[in-house]
Amino acid sequence: MSRTGPTTARGKRHAGRRVRADYTGGVYGSMLAASVVIGAGSLGSFPRTELVLLLLLTGVAFWVAHVHAQLFGARLAQQTPDRRVVLKVCREEWPIVKAALPPAAAVAVSPLLGLDVPGALWLALSVAVAGQVGWSVAAARRAGASRRLMAVTASVNLLLGLLIISFKLVLTH
Repeated sequence: MSRTGPTTARGKRHAGRRVRADYTGGVYGSMLAASVVIGAGSLGSFPRTELVLLLLLTGVAFWVAHVHAQLFGARLAQQTPDRRVVLKVCREEWPIVKAALPPAAAVAVSPLLGLDVPGALWLALSVAVAGQVGWSVAAARRAGASRRLMAVTASVNLLLGLLIISFKLVLTH
C-alpha cells in the first residue's frame, strides 16, 4: 500500500504550512539588506552600531510598508481586515525583517573577527547575498522543485547578488 500524503492531524498541518510557505520576503529582505550595505558609505562616529541599526530599522520599515500595502492596498477593497487577517499578514511579511538579522549580526561580530569597518561592510554584504541565495533555494525546495530548478534559482540569485556587489565596487563614498 502506498502512502499518498500525511494521515495525522499534525502531518496535515505541516503539509498546509509547506503549501502556504512563501519565501519572497526573505529573498526581497536579503536584497534590501545588501542594498542598505552598499548605500552605507557615510556612517558617523559609531559606524558599526549605525549600520546594525540601519539594517534592522530598514527591515522593520519595509515590513511595515508591506503589511500596510497588503492590508489596505489589496484586502481593504475586498473587506475590512480583522485581527486574524492582520496577524496573518504580519507573519507572512516577517521574513523581510528576518533577512536583515544575519547581515546585522555579521556587522556586530566583525570586531571579534578583527575586521575594520570596510571589512565589516563586505562581510555584511556577503552574508546578505548568501541569505538571498539561501532563501531562494529554500523557496524552491519547499515548492517541490527539482534539483536542477533549485540550482537555477540559486544561480540566478547569486548573479543578482554579484550585480549588487558590483554596485558596491563602483560606488565611491
